[in-house]
Amino acid sequence: MSEIRLDSYEAHFAARTRGMAASEIRALFAVANRPEVVSLAGGMPFLSALDLDAVGDLARQVIAEEGSVALQYGGGQGHAPLREQLAHVMDHEGVPAHADELVVTTGGQQALDLTAKLLCNPGDVVLAEGPSYVGALSAFSAYEAEVMHVPMDGDGIAPDVLAERLGRIRASGRRPKFLYTVPNHQNPAGVSLSEGRRQQLAEIAAREDLLIVEDNPYGLLDFKGEMRTALRSLVPERTIYIGTLSKIFSPGIRVGWIAAPGPLREKFVLLKEAADLCQSNLTQLLANRWLSTQDWQGLIEAFRDGHRERSDAMLSELTAEMPEGSTWNIPAGGFFVWLSLPPGMDARELLPKALNARVAYVPGAAFFADGSGGEHMRLSYCYPTPDRIREGVRRLGSVVRTEAELRDAMYGEHH
Repeated sequence: MSEIRLDSYEAHFAARTRGMAASEIRALFAVANRPEVVSLAGGMPFLSALDLDAVGDLARQVIAEEGSVALQYGGGQGHAPLREQLAHVMDHEGVPAHADELVVTTGGQQALDLTAKLLCNPGDVVLAEGPSYVGALSAFSAYEAEVMHVPMDGDGIAPDVLAERLGRIRASGRRPKFLYTVPNHQNPAGVSLSEGRRQQLAEIAAREDLLIVEDNPYGLLDFKGEMRTALRSLVPERTIYIGTLSKIFSPGIRVGWIAAPGPLREKFVLLKEAADLCQSNLTQLLANRWLSTQDWQGLIEAFRDGHRERSDAMLSELTAEMPEGSTWNIPAGGFFVWLSLPPGMDARELLPKALNARVAYVPGAAFFADGSGGEHMRLSYCYPTPDRIREGVRRLGSVVRTEAELRDAMYGEHH
């Protein structure tokens, strides 16, 4: 077999592909999915609460009763009855929407890709939380946008720093295209934007003519069932809202959606049709039947309970196992704990030792466009069982403690 040289194709690639690379999460999968490794890396929902028999029955009904529609092409905006159901899902969270405002997408990730394709020219500035969802960073990078991070704390993104960044960008003669935010149980930091800051962001968006891309995969997964004010509720004319069924039904169904003002929505439909002609009618009809016939609110409650149990297992073990100098957030929902290592440690450098100890995580630098965040790691509690989570944190704690002791021995304490 002759060797295929990648170099021989370089002249054929579009310029925007030069910086493209596999995400650190994807690169980890080959190792993290081995049965002997406890993976605290991937953000996969644990689907044990999902009634697979009911899903199978609904799939058979769709084929038997609507097969000629389910297996045919559909419209670019998405199946109208499903859009009605998705509007009900938004209403359940207190987010105003009408079915005509929605565009169905292949998960939330395609919604991000279409948003970047619609709004970003090469060199455009996109503002995003620091850290930020790695899939969003990949989408923005694919269209050659420059991501400028705005720092976060326990109350979410900092509005005063956002205002300062906006002033600096405008003073340089550039215009930021949008602010990207995951305001509820953020991926990866696990924090939620406070109510006061939501109002401040809305005021900044209105004053500065700034679009907000509000990505909301986890809003319904608050451990206490609390609902927070959506940015779309505050400035609907300035907000592109992205939702998904991946975390509240099934990621395999690949159903997400965009809610956007009319002129933007029309462009999204055209881009969707150019990307894949239409969403799968089969999965849309199955999702519609699920939402219209099943107790999906009860399933969300079961997911919440399972995630809360797993979060508690992780937090208790972190307290027992992590050395002095380690800190982490206390999540109120969602999937993630954002851990800061003791001073002087780098999560990317530590990863091979962790994998050797049969535990996986995602280094924090993966969530920054500028490569910062080396002292952080994202730990996911959504998929392993509580016992596996405890074992994984014990393995991780041993690695971090050993590294801390080695550094103290070499450089002295508090080096």
